[in-house]
Amino acid sequence: MIQLTEPRFKKLVIALAIYLASLFAANTLGLKLMPFLFGSHLSVGVFSFPVVFLMTDVIGEVYGKRIAKFFVLAGFISTALFIAYSFLSLAMPWSLDGEWARAGYNQIFGISVRIAIASLFAFIIAEYQDVISFFFFRKKLGTRFFWLRSLLSNIWSQLLDSTIFMVIAFAGIYPTATLINIIISWWLFKVAMGTLYTPLSYLGIYFLKDKNEHQSATT
Repeated sequence: MIQLTEPRFKKLVIALAIYLASLFAANTLGLKLMPFLFGSHLSVGVFSFPVVFLMTDVIGEVYGKRIAKFFVLAGFISTALFIAYSFLSLAMPWSLDGEWARAGYNQIFGISVRIAIASLFAFIIAEYQDVISFFFFRKKLGTRFFWLRSLLSNIWSQLLDSTIFMVIAFAGIYPTATLINIIISWWLFKVAMGTLYTPLSYLGIYFLKDKNEHQSATT
């Protein structure tokens, strides 16, 4: 049983709040597409989703693998519950006074069962793989070079996430070549954003560690 002081417990709760908020933001706000390079499109979820994977790396670095896996489980349960609430809300009848919001509400929250399943499977598999690979590289490289260990684990886990989600959600809808192009571009965008967020990871590690912990991540 992991024993936490009150300050460390409070910091852990704040970290969990950031983790879940980033996850929900990616799954809801990510429906919006913005123009990108060469006529392509990019989901705004690229700003929040990399935080989800980086957070498990930060938590694993400070609190260990067990707590990192707990974060993944919390994210999975929260996402599954949110989807269940969404379907329940959509099934309820509309009041006449709320009809003005009906079309937009149903369009935004009326995600298909296939996409919901894709999201859950991609999340749980990729996130657990992120934790496993992060600690694999930590065993090989030691406690130094957090940025490298985090980058290597995220390259693998983000590829898994993009591939699993896109295949389950859109296989048979998009041509195979188009699907592969979407997977690769989305994967590279998320890895690039995660790399840009690396300084925030070091800030998170500094915040979560106690003052008497002299060991710190090094560049």
